[in-house]
Amino acid sequence: MISKKPFDFWLFMVVLILVSFGLIMVFSASSPSAYEMYDDIYFYLKSQAKFALLGFVAMIVIMNINYHKYARWTIHLLILSIILLILVLIPGIGRSEKGAWRWIYIGPINFQPSEIAKIALIMFFANSLSKRKDQLRYFFKGLLPYLVLIGIFAGLLLMEPHLSCTMIIVAVCVIMLFCAGAKIKHFIIIGAPALVGLIALIIFVDYRRDRLLSFLDPFKYQTDIGYQIVQSLYAIGSGGLFGRGLGKSLQKFLYLPESHNDFIFSVLAEELGFLGVLLVMLLFLVFIWRGVKIAINAPDAFGSLIAVGITSLISVQVLMNIAVVTSSIPPTGVSLPFFSAGGTSLVILMSSVGVLLNISKYSKYERL
Repeated sequence: MISKKPFDFWLFMVVLILVSFGLIMVFSASSPSAYEMYDDIYFYLKSQAKFALLGFVAMIVIMNINYHKYARWTIHLLILSIILLILVLIPGIGRSEKGAWRWIYIGPINFQPSEIAKIALIMFFANSLSKRKDQLRYFFKGLLPYLVLIGIFAGLLLMEPHLSCTMIIVAVCVIMLFCAGAKIKHFIIIGAPALVGLIALIIFVDYRRDRLLSFLDPFKYQTDIGYQIVQSLYAIGSGGLFGRGLGKSLQKFLYLPESHNDFIFSVLAEELGFLGVLLVMLLFLVFIWRGVKIAINAPDAFGSLIAVGITSLISVQVLMNIAVVTSSIPPTGVSLPFFSAGGTSLVILMSSVGVLLNISKYSKYERL
């Protein structure tokens, strides 16, 4: 039995800093819309703080549970997540917001099954691949079953529709498969039809085609389909080197939609400037560094692949969010981890960090 060591203090502290910073930015970015909708500038802050506290408790508890105990439950979590992704599509159980079926409401409790699905796939892939990684050399009996499973989840998510989550899940699963030993040539072979399918999903769906057009020339469509990204670029551009000052954003005053959610990074850039953006990106780089270090030094393949999955999940979401708000890729709804308002995402991400911290207790590297 490998002896436990102290948890990774760097990872622990950087997550606390990110969450604390996120709470400050949620309050700053949401106060105008919170006052407009609820006559309470603290509405979103109180909600986010509540979930941050719940997430912190979950992180502390989970980081003291041996991660090997999750192995036996991965298939159950996977099945549960599939059931929830089906239930969310049923009127009366799932709820449609802005044309998408992404939420399940049970009394006062509401959550997004897609957030649970991300972790379910990571845990299942980690457990299964740690036992069958030698078979990944073969396409049909090794890689194909995992691709079919990814396809099932992708199909359910696209029915919501939730293209951004689909892309995140596919990216994370591919990274895990690659790290587990899948051959590059197999990904190249399936990459072409997958790209064609993605293009078709964009071109033949009206609102996605509009988003592509707004990405190609947002200022041409700045009064309608390009409005949000243009306002985001105004916010980022006006931040300059030092920013307008914390709390002094102009775009958050009902000019920039979703300013406290998907586009919170734009408000951050406007208020804190390039230096503030650089600080946040450095914090995420530290997170990735520690996550990779834990994965490389994990005592077994199961722990290593869980660490790869969780680190990849947060990394991919950060990259996609920043790419969207800076108009580097076509706009799609993706939150910024630890910053964007959203209870389900925050609690699950902090719980996932708890698993990562537990793996760090068994990882073979010197603590700084």
